[in-house]
Amino acid sequence: MPVGRRLVQKVSSTRTFARIGPHVIPAMDKAVHRLTRGKVLLSAQMLPGVVLTARGAKSGAPRVTPLACMPESDGGWLLVGSNFGRPGHPAWTVNLLAHPDVEVNWRGADIPVRAELLTGEERAAAWRAALEFWPPYATYQARVDREIRLFRLTRR
Repeated sequence: MPVGRRLVQKVSSTRTFARIGPHVIPAMDKAVHRLTRGKVLLSAQMLPGVVLTARGAKSGAPRVTPLACMPESDGGWLLVGSNFGRPGHPAWTVNLLAHPDVEVNWRGADIPVRAELLTGEERAAAWRAALEFWPPYATYQARVDREIRLFRLTRR
């Protein structure tokens, strides 16, 4: 594993990053994504990323959220609702539960997908794959009492 990736994993596991990262990373990603017309996500230089557009659970208004993702071999993606190891599920997971038909922007292309909350053995297998893909997820889970939500996105 490259030294830079190990360093980012170590930094992203800290409580300081959990406080600062959720405010800085998405704002930077949104700005760069907009400026490059969907071609670049800064955070995707370390982890693959999508820009999720979902309807708000209560408002129904479009909500745009840059997220790290784990591409799957069938052309779909796995999303991990870690919330950087902070208490409470991230808002985007609530939106997916209420309105699972969403869109992602992947490498500049808008793709309609359906989100499925994973449970049971399917979740357990996906969680093992996620930990292998990005070990800091284990630190995030250890910090919180809730079970981190995992969603599989499949193309519609």
